[in-house]
Amino acid sequence: MARRGETIELAVLGLLHEGPMHGYELRKRLNLMLGWGRVLSYGSLYPALKKMLRGNLIEESTGVLTPVTRRPRIVYQVTEAGTREFERLMSEVGPTAWEDDNFDIRFAFFGRTDMEIRLRVLEGRRIRLQERLDRVQSQLSMTEKEVDRYAAELQRHGVESVEREVRWLSDLINAERSLGEPPVQPAGPPAEQQ
Repeated sequence: MARRGETIELAVLGLLHEGPMHGYELRKRLNLMLGWGRVLSYGSLYPALKKMLRGNLIEESTGVLTPVTRRPRIVYQVTEAGTREFERLMSEVGPTAWEDDNFDIRFAFFGRTDMEIRLRVLEGRRIRLQERLDRVQSQLSMTEKEVDRYAAELQRHGVESVEREVRWLSDLINAERSLGEPPVQPAGPPAEQQ
C-alpha cells in the first residue's frame, strides 16, 4: 500500500508542476494518466493530499465559490519542497522505477528527466519484461496441454502484450540513444589548393 501512495504522490507532484489544480481536476487527470485499469477514488486521493500537505510538499489555497455548493473550492499547488521531492523521485533508477505500479506514471513525466535516467529506467523495464516473457513462454507450452482453450488463449494474449511492450521499449531506447549522440557533421567541399 505504501508503494501506491508513492505513485499517487509522484503523479500529483508531476501534475501540479503544470499549474495549480483542485481535487476534482486532479482526480480526473490522474485517472486519465493511470488508465482504465486503475481508477483512483477520492478515498485514495484525499488522504494522499492530506499527507502531502502535512509534509509541506503541496499547499492549498481557497479559490472561488462554486455555484452548486456555495463553498470555496480548494486549489492545490506544489511547494519548493514538493519540487525537490518530485525531482528526487524522478531520479530514482532502482527496481521500483520500472515495476508495473510506477512505470507509467514516471514515463508520463519523462520530459522532465535526464536522458541517462530515462535510459536506465527504460532498460530496467525492458529487462524485467523480458524476464517475465521468458518465464511465461517456458510455462506456456507445458500448460497448454493442461488448460482449456480459453485459458491458453488468455496466456497467448499476455505473451503477445508483453512482446509488444518489449519491442516498444527497444524502439524508445534506440531513439533515446540516437538523441544522445553528437550530430554528424556533413562533409563539406574539399578545400581548394592554391
